[in-house]
Amino acid sequence: MFEDNVLESSPHALEKVESWPSVRTVGRAPNLKPLNQEIKARTPLPPAQPKKEPPQVTAKKPRTGLLKRRPVVLAIGAVLLAAAVGGGYVYLDNAERYQSTDDAFIAARQSSLAPKVSGYITAVPVTDNQHVAAGDIIARIDDRDYRIALEQAQAQVAAAQASIENIDAQLNVQQAQISANQAQVDQAQAALVFAEQQAKRYHDLAQTGAGTVQNAQQYSSQLQQQQATLASVQASHKVAQRQLESLHAQRASAVASLAQANAQRDQAQLNLSYTTVTAAQPGRVVNLSAAVGQFAQAGTNLAMFVPDKIWVTANFKEIQLDRMRPGASVTLSIDAYPGRAIRGHVDSVQPGSGTAFSLLPAQNATGNYVKIVQRVPVKIVMDDPPTDVSLGPGMSVVPAVRVDTTPSLYERLRGWL
Repeated sequence: MFEDNVLESSPHALEKVESWPSVRTVGRAPNLKPLNQEIKARTPLPPAQPKKEPPQVTAKKPRTGLLKRRPVVLAIGAVLLAAAVGGGYVYLDNAERYQSTDDAFIAARQSSLAPKVSGYITAVPVTDNQHVAAGDIIARIDDRDYRIALEQAQAQVAAAQASIENIDAQLNVQQAQISANQAQVDQAQAALVFAEQQAKRYHDLAQTGAGTVQNAQQYSSQLQQQQATLASVQASHKVAQRQLESLHAQRASAVASLAQANAQRDQAQLNLSYTTVTAAQPGRVVNLSAAVGQFAQAGTNLAMFVPDKIWVTANFKEIQLDRMRPGASVTLSIDAYPGRAIRGHVDSVQPGSGTAFSLLPAQNATGNYVKIVQRVPVKIVMDDPPTDVSLGPGMSVVPAVRVDTTPSLYERLRGWL
């Protein structure tokens, strides 16, 4: 049994056993079956293995080139490569004639709308973002107090004019009085001359004895009276003249009062006109805060105003300004309206970088220094600003300034085609 198990478990052992026939049959009787026959009968035969055929050697075919295998693909690739190289050259040749930046924005001199006088708002005939013309009304303030002040000023003007007229009448009367005094002076002088002649005549007669001493004394007394009368009349004449000068001074004061009254009247008219807040130029009303019934103090912000005159402030790098000059043509692309190309021109270049005019300019003389390319604001004016869209301060723009006016290869090709 042990032998059977060993033989069944190991085919290699079976082969060894089969190779020993002569050894196992030598010491046995002829009638006995050989042991190897029993072993063969008891062990199954191994399965027949298929015969392996030797591999057939085939001759290698010679490989063809890529040009022969894919000529169409290579042709298409060559055409695309040539087109890419040519297109790149055309693009670079055209791009080097322009300077562009995305650090550009629309700018305007926007201002706040505020009344100059205080009062209750009675009307606001505009609304947010409305376009107004020069002189259009933005808001109205109650003007009754200011109308009364104007009437008072006008009354003061009338009183000052009446005072001047009164003084003019007094001047005329005083001038007539002076004329009358002058006539009295002339009359007194004539009477004095006659009295002097009479006194001299009777004095001579009294000396010669032809006349009496009484007559001589009488005419001498009359002479003194005439002299006194002349002095009195002359004094009255001088008083009248001084009174005339006083009236002239009063008239000058009245004229000054009239001028002051006129100024007060003009101020009252201005205050009355200030009750109507109007637009000084065409533009748009933005951020409107005024409301009917609101009490507006003088200087209170009622709305923001953006004028129609706008431009573009482009902050170019200083290394981009070499060939940029005022008057150079510009093509503007607005981010809000990408499908529009707006034409413009360079108006001016700021004489200094943006940081030089900032609140806290850089102090490069202190500390460590790191060189940074500065940006310089360039003012660009639109030649044909669109009127059907809204443009305002702060909107982003991408300008392309033409710094080389010679035509590029792209422009020449487009002209030929």
